[in-house]
Amino acid sequence: MAELNTEAKPQKGGKKKPKKLSTRVDLTPMVDLAFLLLTFFMLATSMIKPQTMEIALPTKDKDQTNTPVKASKSITIVMGKNNKLFYYFGTKENGVNPEVITSNYSANGIRQILLDRNKYVVSLVKKLKAQRANGKISEEQFKKLATEARGDKDSPVVLIKATDEASYKNLVDILDEMAICNIGRYAIVDVKKEDREYIKDKDI
Repeated sequence: MAELNTEAKPQKGGKKKPKKLSTRVDLTPMVDLAFLLLTFFMLATSMIKPQTMEIALPTKDKDQTNTPVKASKSITIVMGKNNKLFYYFGTKENGVNPEVITSNYSANGIRQILLDRNKYVVSLVKKLKAQRANGKISEEQFKKLATEARGDKDSPVVLIKATDEASYKNLVDILDEMAICNIGRYAIVDVKKEDREYIKDKDI
């Protein structure tokens, strides 16, 4: 608390010197306030969940074998320069190159293509979310069933390929699309020579 000292000392001759007001500030309440703010920020910080991206990484098992992918189920996405994106279905068959289509990272771009190709899984996960909201299944059951649905054998397999000209933001954006479209089977692989040939005339 602030205190005011108003005592005046008499001068010689009986005259009183004008009163001088002196102030002394008590900082005890400020210490209490500092501890209160410190406690609040500690509690508030612990409640904030970190925003992370879950990525399924391959195992380090040397004995694992490559799982063959059906050409009809595969989607290859090639990320080029200047935020350009290209995709094609299947592989080179009978000496004929696949049709390469130019797209973008918007909701009406590659997301719509992935949703169309993954309709079955998207509808199944939507039903599971409704059951979770109604309390028919728990959060753990939802995660388990959703993971099984995303790994269904009839779900598409997406091969993500980033050229040297692509940015890290492009990679993060396409991984976000995998989560939004409930794509459970995808892999980040190296760009092959034929991929560069496919987009050579388009990636300008």
